[in-house]
Amino acid sequence: MSTGGYIWYELMTSNAEAALAFYGSVIGWKPKPHAGGIPGYTMLSTGDAEIGGVMQIEAQMGLAGSVWVGYLNVADVDATVHAIQQAGGTLCIPGTDIPGGYGRFAMVLDPQGAPLYVMRPGGEGESSAFAPRVGHCQWNELVTSDPEGATDFYARIFGWTRGDLMPMGPLGNYQFLLNGSERFGAVMKRSREGAKPLWRYYFGVDDIDRAARAIVAGGGHQLAEPQPVPGGGFAVVAIDPQGAEFGIAGPRRS
Repeated sequence: MSTGGYIWYELMTSNAEAALAFYGSVIGWKPKPHAGGIPGYTMLSTGDAEIGGVMQIEAQMGLAGSVWVGYLNVADVDATVHAIQQAGGTLCIPGTDIPGGYGRFAMVLDPQGAPLYVMRPGGEGESSAFAPRVGHCQWNELVTSDPEGATDFYARIFGWTRGDLMPMGPLGNYQFLLNGSERFGAVMKRSREGAKPLWRYYFGVDDIDRAARAIVAGGGHQLAEPQPVPGGGFAVVAIDPQGAEFGIAGPRRS
């Protein structure tokens, strides 16, 4: 399992039950109890794998509202947290062992305020949470107040490198990111006024138009109509009924 790679995705939400129903209709995830029996934690199953989880947000987590947070694989959680704090990041949840030998994790904010987890998994198997398949995350996009500063931070902490740069006119540049040889995401300037920096995760769907309709029918809000993306397919950025921002990606079949 590569260090610095995404291994899990978690929705911290103000209404876990409602969120499970919403994402079930949009993406097709099925709820599944956590194998370790963690109270209040529900895993998201695609049928062939579990890619993430949902839990009720708590005040001590230091988050302003419902949000998706990704887990990055690291060799040493506590050393990574120390490096993050030295680089201007903030600790939200200190290093914690997961019952049942599932590993150790911590939650932090990057220097611009985007939340993320760092984790040393208990097993050595490869994670399939980030994969080009329906129900899995297909792209990781950081929208931030300081793209250059954020890119430098993640390069320093996780060893990521810059890939190609795609100009986007008034929106600035779209900086692709590499973890080794894998292009897994990008960094861009936050353009929505008043919105906080965050990682936006794009989850694969079977039909972009069907899923977009399900977002609206379920009480969510599309920020734009489906847009074509490099490599084929379409993407939509949306906000779920509890206020968490996310993306979907997939083919147009309708």
